[in-house]
Amino acid sequence: MLDMKSTLKYFYIGVVLGFGLNFTATAQQKKPAANSDNLYSAGYAAAFIGGLYDAWYPYKNLKQHGDFGLGAPAMLDGELIMLNGKIYKTQFTGKTTLIEDTGKTPYAVVCYFHASKVYKPGRQLNKTTLFHYLDSVLTDQNGIYAIHISGNFNYIKTRAFPPVQQKPYLPLAAMLDRQHFFEFHTIKGDLVGYKLPVFIEGAHISGYHFHFLSADKTAGGHIIDLIADNITIEVDILSSYTMELPQTTDFKNFDFKKDRKEEIKSVENGKKQ
Repeated sequence: MLDMKSTLKYFYIGVVLGFGLNFTATAQQKKPAANSDNLYSAGYAAAFIGGLYDAWYPYKNLKQHGDFGLGAPAMLDGELIMLNGKIYKTQFTGKTTLIEDTGKTPYAVVCYFHASKVYKPGRQLNKTTLFHYLDSVLTDQNGIYAIHISGNFNYIKTRAFPPVQQKPYLPLAAMLDRQHFFEFHTIKGDLVGYKLPVFIEGAHISGYHFHFLSADKTAGGHIIDLIADNITIEVDILSSYTMELPQTTDFKNFDFKKDRKEEIKSVENGKKQ
């Protein structure tokens, strides 16, 4: 039978252990996501647009850096969008599907999305007037903005490229005649994208860049044109960016001396400038 001194000893040990376990569990629950305001890039935009379409970065790794973003599938086989931690692919046929984490991407940009600003324009906007509206509220010309736009669209035009077949791959701007366009009328969905500053042009695509996903998850692609009717705009202001570079022979031999600004504009708008 335990005496009073032994009973108190085990009581204090139990309290200390219990406190320690509870503290550890609480700390784990409250630990914030690492780099939650960080823009993460797998790959270098100018290199991808210049023809580096071979996949190298796993989707499962991409999800460790964000739940919101866009990119390209292996061999340029369509367009990628990440929304709420799930990745969807729109192929050149227009088919849009949820994809498994077993694949890889040649280029993608993601972040953890936490809206800090919400806007409701309350009027119809086309692509030009939408960007003007965004410029009026996103006033830091050197800011890094993640933008989620949801609601009703009177019109959406998107595109996707077919997969490349064999090397040497042509730069993306030289394959604009291979684009497949899709048009949708009176459709609900989401735009996932970014407004990025000029000082990271090359590593990223500066200005606005959006991909679309319909509400029923059956349609998508890179945005070419739109008419927005009743939309909500959510904005996350990011404070840093990091980049993982391909450790491939093609990347090591890529010519970065060529100025690809006009090529990037052509690819973004879907036509030669």
